[in-house]
Amino acid sequence: MIIYALLLFMDGAAPLVHNDVDEPDLIGRAITGDTEAFGELYMHHLDAVYRYIYFRVNNVQDAEDLTEQVFLKAWEALPGYKQMGKPLRSWLYRIAHNSVMDFYRRKQQSEKITAETLAWENESVNVLDEIIEVEEAQLLARAINQLPDEQQELVILRFIEGLNHEQVADVLQKSNGACRTIQYRALAKLNRLLSDQRIAA
Repeated sequence: MIIYALLLFMDGAAPLVHNDVDEPDLIGRAITGDTEAFGELYMHHLDAVYRYIYFRVNNVQDAEDLTEQVFLKAWEALPGYKQMGKPLRSWLYRIAHNSVMDFYRRKQQSEKITAETLAWENESVNVLDEIIEVEEAQLLARAINQLPDEQQELVILRFIEGLNHEQVADVLQKSNGACRTIQYRALAKLNRLLSDQRIAA
């Protein structure tokens, strides 16, 4: 059962982090206007930001455009950025979250996750890809489709992006406990939806 596998992984998932970049130094240089340093930060976080947006909008061109907007906004806002012990990626996810919300407000419609979306990312650490079979992807996609937006976003951050509880809470700007409650409800609802789909199949 997919949901039971998710429950097993949910306390052990590791965030997508590379340790070969001196991020504080790059941030400090970028804040002073060093475009080369910002370029390194851009390349370091590009894939993760793009993937997060792609799973939210389900369109390559839109995801590419929004990703570029996120980094442009980050560059413009960087002089006021304070590290405060938090990773830059959490800040970028927050900008991406706001950009996606603006995108949907402009479109005035909601895009849905498809089975192809779940199978798209196969070259990076992807918790869902590690614990589901290909034939389950469509069932899972339909179930995730039916989650409220907040639960859907948490599932993406937690089990596709591999963020830990603290990082998810930072992106969603909620307490750790509130995020755990949302996660519990999302997984419980996914379990029910998948069970109903299997009965109906």
